[in-house]
Amino acid sequence: METEVRFYYSSDSKDKIIEYLKKYKELVYKGRFYEKTDQYNHPMKKYDFYSLEIDGRFRIRRTVKDDYAKCMVTWKRRLKDNKDSLIHKEEEVEVTIKNEEYDNLLFLIENVLHLSIVESYERYRSIFTNEDIEIVVDEYPFGIAIEIENKSKTKNAEKVVKEWISKLNFDLNKAYRLSWDDKYSELCIAQNIPVSNIVRFNTNMPKVLDRFDK
Repeated sequence: METEVRFYYSSDSKDKIIEYLKKYKELVYKGRFYEKTDQYNHPMKKYDFYSLEIDGRFRIRRTVKDDYAKCMVTWKRRLKDNKDSLIHKEEEVEVTIKNEEYDNLLFLIENVLHLSIVESYERYRSIFTNEDIEIVVDEYPFGIAIEIENKSKTKNAEKVVKEWISKLNFDLNKAYRLSWDDKYSELCIAQNIPVSNIVRFNTNMPKVLDRFDK
C-alpha cells in the first residue's frame, strides 16, 4: 500500500526547494537520479489498465546516477474508496530487475506479451528520507513535483504524511490529487499545447507557473 501526497511548482523553484529540505536535519539526502519510465497497456480491451474499472498503471523504470543503475517493474492501481482524498492511497507492487536485463525485459514485454507502450517520460529525482517518510523532488520537463510518502511500517500511514505536511509548512488544500500525466495534460489544455505521450526535456512543454514560496 502506498500513501502519499503531491505538490507542484515551477521549474525555477528547484534549487530553492532542495535547500529548504536540506534544513531538516532528520532527513537524509540520497542524491539526484535520472529516471526514464515507459508505461504500458494490456492488448485486450477487457483488461485495459486505463479503464475506470481497473484504473492502473504498469511501468518499467530505469534509474541512473553515475555508475549506479537499477530497473524496477511496477504495478500501481488507485483505490476507489480514496478517489476524493488529497492524500493518495494506492495498491503498489514492485519488482527489481538487474540493470543488465533491462533490454531483455523490454523485448519480452513488447514482443512476447505484446503490451503496448502508451506513455514515456523522463525526469530527475532528488530523494530525502528517514525511517518514517520519503520526500522526493521530481524535475519533470513541465515543472517540479514534491511527493511526500509514508515509509513507516509501524505507524499510521496517513498520520505520518499529515505530520510531515505540517512540519514542512505545506497546505494540504493545495495538493494535487491525480498523477503526473493528469497534471501534464491539464497544463497542455490550459496553455494550448498539444498533448504528447512522449514527455522529454528537449521538446515543447507547458509550464507549471506557481513558485515555491517557503
